[in-house]
Amino acid sequence: MKKGIIFDMDGTLWDSAEEVVTSWNQSVKAAGYDRAPITASDMQSVMGKTMDKLADILFPMFSEEERYALLDRCGKDENEYLRQHGGRLYPDIRTTMETLKKKYHLYIVSNCQSGYIEAFLDYYKFHDLIEDIECYGNNKKTKGENISLLYRRNELDDAVYVGDIEGDYISSKEAGVKFIHAAYGFGKIDEPVPEIKTFAELINVADQVLG
Repeated sequence: MKKGIIFDMDGTLWDSAEEVVTSWNQSVKAAGYDRAPITASDMQSVMGKTMDKLADILFPMFSEEERYALLDRCGKDENEYLRQHGGRLYPDIRTTMETLKKKYHLYIVSNCQSGYIEAFLDYYKFHDLIEDIECYGNNKKTKGENISLLYRRNELDDAVYVGDIEGDYISSKEAGVKFIHAAYGFGKIDEPVPEIKTFAELINVADQVLG
C-alpha cells in the first residue's frame, strides 16, 4: 500500500517572510514604484493565498495590469534570492524527513509561484527527500485540486496533508486526504484535528493517522 505525506511550505517547513520581504522591497524599488515598505507581518498575513489574491492585497494602489506584472517580477526575483539565501527552516526537518521516508513517500504542494519550491529544495539540498511537487504557479489550480492531482499522479493509496492554516485543512478535505495541523505555524484550525507542535512529532503522529 503506497502512502504519502504531502507538505505545505510556509508555516510548515519554513518561515521565509523576512527574506521574501527583503527581496520584494528591492524589486518594487527597482521597478520604480513608490510604495511603503512591505513588512514581515504583511507577508505572513498573505502566506498560503494564491498569487493573484496576494497581488490584490499587497498592491491595491496599482492597476490590475501593473500589479500582476509587478507580482511576476517579485516572484522571479524572490526565487533567485531564496535560492541564494534560504529562509528560516524549522528545526529537525531533514532528520525527521529521513525517518519518515523509510515508510512514506514525501511530496510538497503549495499555492506559490513556479520555482519557489525548487528554490527551497536547491538551497537545502532536499531533492533526495521529496519525490514530486505541485503549485498554483504551474497550472493556476487551487491547492485542493493540486493535492488531488499529485495524489493521482503518484498513484497513492492513502495520504495526509500537513499544513498550518485553515485553508490547508479545507484543501485537504476538498482533495479527500487526511490532515495534520502544524500548530507551530501561522494559523489555527477551528475543528479538532491531529496536530504537531514540533516537526519532529510528525514521526509518531503520521503513524497514528496513516496507520
